Amino acid sequence: MALGNRIWLNLFSRKTATAWLMPLLICGIAISPLFAQDIPDEPTDGFYKRPVTSRADTSSPRATLTSFLDACEELHALILEHHYLDPELPAHRALSMRILDCLDTSQLPEYSRVDRGGEAAVCLKEILDREELPSVEDIPDADAFQDLDAKHAIFRWRIPGTRITIARVEEGPQRHEYLFTPGTVARAAEYYEDMKDLPYRQTGRPVTEGLHRWYISSPHSETVAAIVDKLPAAARDRKFGLTLWKWPGLLIALIVAIGLMACVYVLQRKIVTHVKSRGLFFYCISILFPIAAILIPIGFKRVVSDVVTLRATPLYIVSFAADLVTLMATAVVVFGVWNRIAEIIISSPRIHPKGLDAQLIRILAKLASLVGVAVIFLEGGKYLGIPLTTLLASAGVGGLAIALAAQDTLKSLFGTLTLMADKPFRVGERIVFQNYDGVVEDIGLRSTRVRLLTGHQVTVPNDELARIDIENVARRTHVRRVADIHIPLNTPINLVEEAVSIVRKLLEDHEGMAPGYPPRVFFDKFNDDSFNLRFFYWYHPPDYWQYLDFSQRLNVEICRAFEERDIPFSLPKRITYTSTKSKSQPVEVKLVDRSQEASEE
Repeated sequence: MALGNRIWLNLFSRKTATAWLMPLLICGIAISPLFAQDIPDEPTDGFYKRPVTSRADTSSPRATLTSFLDACEELHALILEHHYLDPELPAHRALSMRILDCLDTSQLPEYSRVDRGGEAAVCLKEILDREELPSVEDIPDADAFQDLDAKHAIFRWRIPGTRITIARVEEGPQRHEYLFTPGTVARAAEYYEDMKDLPYRQTGRPVTEGLHRWYISSPHSETVAAIVDKLPAAARDRKFGLTLWKWPGLLIALIVAIGLMACVYVLQRKIVTHVKSRGLFFYCISILFPIAAILIPIGFKRVVSDVVTLRATPLYIVSFAADLVTLMATAVVVFGVWNRIAEIIISSPRIHPKGLDAQLIRILAKLASLVGVAVIFLEGGKYLGIPLTTLLASAGVGGLAIALAAQDTLKSLFGTLTLMADKPFRVGERIVFQNYDGVVEDIGLRSTRVRLLTGHQVTVPNDELARIDIENVARRTHVRRVADIHIPLNTPINLVEEAVSIVRKLLEDHEGMAPGYPPRVFFDKFNDDSFNLRFFYWYHPPDYWQYLDFSQRLNVEICRAFEERDIPFSLPKRITYTSTKSKSQPVEVKLVDRSQEASEE
């Protein structure tokens, strides 16, 4: 109970409240546009001039063209009446869906399929309003197919005098329906640009004059429409592909989105490291920051689409950029989630947090993250309109190029697997290899970083570590010391024996004596200038600094005991040649050339 109270107090303390509430606030701001407007459940009576069917009739070219024109004319009437177009309203949405039902949008990028389809529909209607349409009797209908076998069946029909084609779909959910072809839909805006300066026709079906202009400039909500109606006419002019009144809204939304992303990034950098040291629970909660980074571009896209009401190319650019940022933020979330999963597993008491098992779990988490990110970008690329075959081909070619260019890295990766299997060391252990002596700081996929005793850091490829001999100093069970004491040759033998006894007594049951490793002292050999006493002892546990402290005290005790019993230490043997004139001067050496003396004689 006390622990739970401390956790709640920490969560809601003044210092941490901002840290945890900020991501929630950001999330709320990001998704607030989703709930900014109330949507009626049923269409109001004034919206429909006649009943609207749930789907368009696309059983023949005649039915498709008629359904398309009728729905466009009804939607145009609604726009003129209400001065805005809101696809979320049931009346507007029903007519919009009837229009889109007539188009084959299967080849359009998924991220902008509805918006591009809407633009294509408006452009097609503007084109048809400038062309003389054939009479209804001249357009093939379903009855015309009943007397034709499959060999002579009509699968495509082009509107006379235009490049607009209606064809039967042979596969997919709209199989055997007659729709405006993908080529027509994709190039509708281009066709309209070629014909927009032509006058509207004066005969035949009613024309929806100004439909494209209304589509580009009309707002989505009634509130914004009322504000736009009060603006001067110049505010509805287009500059750089966008209506003037939309530019301030786009810039404000962009600045707010960038500011929120920057805040999330800064807070994430400052807080995550701090909360990780406070406990696993706080570290897991910090995943809210990357999640907020996902919601911000989603909210930004919703704002510019539904509030600012971007259309056509500006909307596609903004949507593409926002979705790309969303994919990148999702990749960060995937990495963060797997990292936290790894830390949760490592927190088990059975796993040493700095052991090779922990490092292997972290590496597997990174590999899983890479696989997840690859799937995200494959699916995301497909969503953004990049063909899957292109993505796979690019991944294959890129993978081959990377494999050829990263042979050393792959060797290091296999070396990493070897180290993981053999486990010769772990993070935090002191190792000695080649000419290096230091503490392992990190074991990565490619290399291992070691902090040398000099303070320098050395990075060694894992494949090289897997091939060389490694001395793991940290895993020693004790510290072994072997030392020699030299006693002069003119020392009486009884003093030599006493010296051996003194050292043995000082080492008897000494501090840190390793079990099963009693100390050893021997008069083992004669040197050229001294008797040699050699002693061994093993210090346990292998704390190097405690070992040095004990060795120092032992050396002092040996010196003191030898001094009390007048046992001398042998000095290093030196030979000094002095001059006959003075013992402080060196001998004078003169070289004589005997061959020259012989020639003179």
